[in-house]
Amino acid sequence: MKKTLILLVGLLASTLYAQNTMEQTVHQFTVETLEGDQFDFSALKGKKIMVVNTASKCGLTPQYKDLQALYEKYGSEKFVIVGFPANNFMKQEPGSNEEIYAFCDRNYGVSFPMMAKIDVKGNYIHPIYSFLTQKDKNGVMDSKVTWNFQKYLINEEGVLEKVISPRTSPVDEEVIDWITK
Repeated sequence: MKKTLILLVGLLASTLYAQNTMEQTVHQFTVETLEGDQFDFSALKGKKIMVVNTASKCGLTPQYKDLQALYEKYGSEKFVIVGFPANNFMKQEPGSNEEIYAFCDRNYGVSFPMMAKIDVKGNYIHPIYSFLTQKDKNGVMDSKVTWNFQKYLINEEGVLEKVISPRTSPVDEEVIDWITK
C-alpha cells in the first residue's frame, strides 16, 4: 500500500510537472487583432516569433520601417513579427485600434500581424506580457518592458529566448543572426 501511494504521488508530480512545462509557451495565448479578429498563437508553432510593443508617436516609431523590411525579407513559414500597440510610455499610442491600423498602413505599409492595443506593464498588464516578463510564467527569465519597441524573441517551440532593447534596430546583426540560425 505504501509503495502504491508513493508511486501514485510520483506519477501525479511528474504529470503536473509535464503539464506546467507544456504550458510555458507563447502558443497558449489567443489575442485580438486590430481588426477585432481572434489571433491564436498556437497557429505559429514551428515559427520563430518576434513580439514587439509599438507606438505611433514615439522617437522610435520609424522602427516600423525596419520591422516591415525584416518581415518582407524573412517572414514566411519560419518567422513572424507580432506587434502590440501600447500607450504605457508617455501616452505615445493614444489612437484607437482603427486609427492605429490606418497609421501603420498609410505610413509604413505594415503587413505583419498587429494586435489590439494593450497594456504591457502596470496593473492592467495583458496576460501575454505577464508571460513574457515573468520567469515563473515563461520558465526562462524575468524582464521589464522599458520603452516602446522592445523586442521579445521566441523560438519555434514557443519558448522565450531573448529580449532585445527598444533602441536596438530590428535589423541589427544580433536579430538577423537569431532569425537565420
